[in-house]
Amino acid sequence: MDLKKLKQFIKFMDDNELCELEIEEKGKRVKLKKFSPEQPVIISSKDAAAPRISEKEEKSKDEEGIEMKSPMVGIFYRSPSPGVKPFVNIGDNINSGDIMCILEAMKLMNEIKAEISGKIVKIFVENGAPVEFGEPLFLIKPN
Repeated sequence: MDLKKLKQFIKFMDDNELCELEIEEKGKRVKLKKFSPEQPVIISSKDAAAPRISEKEEKSKDEEGIEMKSPMVGIFYRSPSPGVKPFVNIGDNINSGDIMCILEAMKLMNEIKAEISGKIVKIFVENGAPVEFGEPLFLIKPN
């Protein structure tokens, strides 16, 4: 990507009052972030064609099950309050409708309930970590 194109992207950001822009072109990815109105900064540039390990390749053979994914963006909490026992742990058997975790979104605490019965095989997210929509939270082996 040449400097002329980057300047066009920066102008596009200014014209549309954007703080961040990510572009992928011909296997190259560029991410622009603006920290002040006068100074856009290139944060990273990496080859988008770099080999990536798929989620299925990352899982071991004994970790088969159904991923319970986040229904929203928020902060993941394993227990109702600090110092209290988590809702679920690895190895626990759960029933459909059991509370699995809490996701805090815009200062609202949302109880996330199991949609299937089974055994918790893996917990993908650390307590207090931010999660994205569709991000795996738990791996459940159905009964």
